[in-house]
Amino acid sequence: MKSILVIGAGMGGLAAGIYGQMNGYQTHIYEMHTTPGGQCASWQRKGYTFDACIHDLLGCREGSGINQIWQELGAMPRETVARKESVAFATTQGDMFYNYNDLQQLRDHMLQIAPEDRNEILKYIKGIRSFIGKDPAGRMAVDGIRGMIHLLPTLLRNMKYMTLPLRDYAKRFNNPLLRRAMALLQYSLPDFPTGMHFAFRAAATTEDGDILWPVGASIEFAASIAEKYKSLGGALNLGKKVTKILTENNHAIGIRLEDGTEHFADIIISNADGRRTLYDLLDGRYTNSAIELWAKTEGEEVNWGTMVYLGVNRDLSHEPSALVMLLDEPVTLTEKTIHSLEMQIYGFDPALAPAGKGVIKVEMITPFAYWECASTEEYRNKKQQTADQVIKILEGYFAGISEQVEAVDVVTLKTWERFMGGTRGFANGPNKPFGIRSFLGLDDTTLPGLASFYMTGIWASGATALFSNALTGKTVIKGICKHDGKKFTTRSPHKKSTQEVHAQEVHNKK
Repeated sequence: MKSILVIGAGMGGLAAGIYGQMNGYQTHIYEMHTTPGGQCASWQRKGYTFDACIHDLLGCREGSGINQIWQELGAMPRETVARKESVAFATTQGDMFYNYNDLQQLRDHMLQIAPEDRNEILKYIKGIRSFIGKDPAGRMAVDGIRGMIHLLPTLLRNMKYMTLPLRDYAKRFNNPLLRRAMALLQYSLPDFPTGMHFAFRAAATTEDGDILWPVGASIEFAASIAEKYKSLGGALNLGKKVTKILTENNHAIGIRLEDGTEHFADIIISNADGRRTLYDLLDGRYTNSAIELWAKTEGEEVNWGTMVYLGVNRDLSHEPSALVMLLDEPVTLTEKTIHSLEMQIYGFDPALAPAGKGVIKVEMITPFAYWECASTEEYRNKKQQTADQVIKILEGYFAGISEQVEAVDVVTLKTWERFMGGTRGFANGPNKPFGIRSFLGLDDTTLPGLASFYMTGIWASGATALFSNALTGKTVIKGICKHDGKKFTTRSPHKKSTQEVHAQEVHNKK
């Protein structure tokens, strides 16, 4: 039986371990943290659960392609919650726009707000409807090229939208509220392609139901996958930091841990940060010009990953699940000018807060350099200032919230660097666009000149989506099986009955 060592228990690493065990390999995962899941993480502060990862979980509808992957990994079925809207927008004057998941409700609501934009509103609803039931992400993830061919008619009908950024699409609307809101529909990313937004929103509609929320948040989701891995006989080693990948004759042969111990295997898979893997674990010996360009960080000014969490003595159950505050005047926050503030409001999941209370997470793009402080005291002061500013802004929507805050936590880009052993924050992937390659299983999982070695996770997929990083683990094991002349399977290994075990023991004694 061939052995595989996996560095990191994030989605890609856990998936590689599970599919490896399913296909007859003996796998060992080494994770520097004390809990599995990588960035799929949540934690508690004063009785409140703060979630770092999941916004919208794709793959909740039984029968969809991503759901199939989650079932294979032991993450589904599970308890989920449907939300009324994908996101809502609020002005300081009290005007509201709800991007409802019920499309009839959304249509009526938008027409009430902006009857002057009737034609564009109907086109927007039509664009979303065209993707309902088509399962584009799942089709391509499971069926590859065949799935792509199946989707061609829908993609061609929406071709004019597939490269149109939301910021330009929003200009088609005359209503001032919709004009601002439509540019920020997808996680406040104005450069997000409108056609991809249609596909995403279709999965979240009540008619489709493939995007829901997993009760218990990220930590419970990751724990279920880790349990599946262990149930298959995989060895999950927590609190074990890898410092070197050992090579011999340009073959990866093992790893060295921080405690100096060395462990060897036939194949090494890294789910760790790509830059750390390349330049620390492998000393920069296996790169080329393309990889060096992907790994470049110079000149990178901003990154996702600054999050302000508030546990509040306030009932949030009637609030929208996600809210963007549209500010009248720009505000300077972490030395960056902002015109809106995006947040998640977890009133829909009572498991995350004591009864009658709730959790709010505000997310920001901030300059990495802002958090590189000269002292611990300066760093703490900046975190406190950021939290204070955010709470002050929130007063514009949540009147009185300043007096209701019971727990505060500020996660910065430096937090993620320390927590993940990564580089430059939460979205620490390669500088390459996420594209169709990831869905078709054409991920960049190998390095030039190094045999018996693979990479999984965000470095391979180029995306922060949980399912795409899990898919890289499946892709790698598929490739290993093909190399070894084995038929890839997603079935759990056959567990021997008591009679079979006894017969094997008798046979071994002969």
